[in-house]
Amino acid sequence: MIAIDRGNLSNMKVEVTQMNSNGQVPLQMNASSRRQEATGGLWDSVMKAVIVIGSSLFVLAAFGNSLTWHLQRFWGASGDFWQNQWTKVHQRWEGHETALFYAGAMFVPFVAFWGSNLLLMLVDYTGMPNFITRYRIQVDKNNPVDPVRLRHAVKTVVLNQLFISAPMVVVCWAVMFYRGNPCGPELPTFHRGLLELAFCAVLEEVMFYYSHRLFHHPALYKHFHKQHHEWTAPIGVVSLYAHPLEHVLSNMLPALIGPVILGSHLVTTTLWYALALVSTTISHCGYHLPFLPSPEFHDYHHLKFNQNFGVLGVLDRLHGTDANFRKTKAYERHTLLLSLTPLTESIPDPPKKVQ
Repeated sequence: MIAIDRGNLSNMKVEVTQMNSNGQVPLQMNASSRRQEATGGLWDSVMKAVIVIGSSLFVLAAFGNSLTWHLQRFWGASGDFWQNQWTKVHQRWEGHETALFYAGAMFVPFVAFWGSNLLLMLVDYTGMPNFITRYRIQVDKNNPVDPVRLRHAVKTVVLNQLFISAPMVVVCWAVMFYRGNPCGPELPTFHRGLLELAFCAVLEEVMFYYSHRLFHHPALYKHFHKQHHEWTAPIGVVSLYAHPLEHVLSNMLPALIGPVILGSHLVTTTLWYALALVSTTISHCGYHLPFLPSPEFHDYHHLKFNQNFGVLGVLDRLHGTDANFRKTKAYERHTLLLSLTPLTESIPDPPKKVQ
């Protein structure tokens, strides 16, 4: 998804009631002003989410239409290019719909996840090339990454994928096939596919926020979620480094449930699963790279634990769980980087006070 500039929004002076160090609420904020600020903050977050999702769908639509046009123009493709390609795939796999579904919903997202993470792990492990490492968010961490910790994380992720993710996709196939054929010969319209992606993104935000926040409850955190937070400076592969219960409820279920509810076509399902995995990889990668969505929001969560529980930020604004984050330089850097200058240089942290 596409991140948007939140730096200008910081000038709106939208605040959420905070307790001071003694646990008391400042008296100068009356109930009316708190309601007004909470309403404004929530509306601000809703608008951000609309812009994020809307921009993403616009880019996808423009890319799809443009690519189709160029393919038809230069390669002489006739008719609906994408439908023709799917028809060839469908005919080749006719009678083997189960294998086709697993190839799309398992293998393609698997390749997307490990393709991006192998590149990131190479950078984390070697500290090269410099033109990538200079964009590291927490500049003094994972430089290079501890190889023992990295191997343990990779092992855990592979086990989670083999023994949890794969069986859950099998269940999704059974439910979707019971309701209809997700591998039907007709592709959904391009616009329906975009609407389904938007629905899945919003549903993931709701389910991930509340399940994630639940795992931060003291009764659950130390038994389940603490494993994920061993990495206070995350790397890409850590996105799926979690206790099995958390992997089911917080990682997999919010992403899988959307296409099941909608009865999505395999192509839409495959695209959504791949986008979800690449998106969470970017959120954990530890590098704020040019022209990619900003990972500052979730990186700050790993650093401070009690802020930024969601994906899009709407529910964090609603519940005030991004209040401290919005007072930081990390919030100012939470923008789509459109230049080659690292944001840690253009928006540096304030100098540390000497004790």
